[in-house]
Amino acid sequence: MNIVYAELTDFDAWMALAREVEYLFGPMVDEVPFQDALRQAISQKTAFCIRADSDGKDHALKGGIVISKESNEIAWLVVSDRHRGKGYGRALLKFAVDKLNHQESIFVQTFDESNLEGKAARKLYSDFGFTDYKDGGLNPAGIPTVIMRLAKSS
Repeated sequence: MNIVYAELTDFDAWMALAREVEYLFGPMVDEVPFQDALRQAISQKTAFCIRADSDGKDHALKGGIVISKESNEIAWLVVSDRHRGKGYGRALLKFAVDKLNHQESIFVQTFDESNLEGKAARKLYSDFGFTDYKDGGLNPAGIPTVIMRLAKSS
């Protein structure tokens, strides 16, 4: 499983991933602020992905993750529908967490326990030691969220 820094040539593949999950996260693909934020994350080397094909012929992504070093958080994690349940999300999360500051708490906003479709994401974060920290309100899709925290290393 080869996790790499995303490149601007991956942008359309990232948009395809975003389109798969818009019903859970709210509008993204046609939103200029989302597009700009993704381009910025790619340029700043804070977006990582697993490409579907290492020879460059298939431009699809198995999954991707974006971090914010400034706020020490996982900003976005997505695995393509057809690649879920194969360990890609776990590998991306481990890779991303290793890039963040463990001397401070690490945060992620995800679905609260009432959302059945978010159960796998919550379990993944919990398996890494993240715990519910505070209410995250409704996301743009109107789904209740929670902020989870991975406590700083002692």
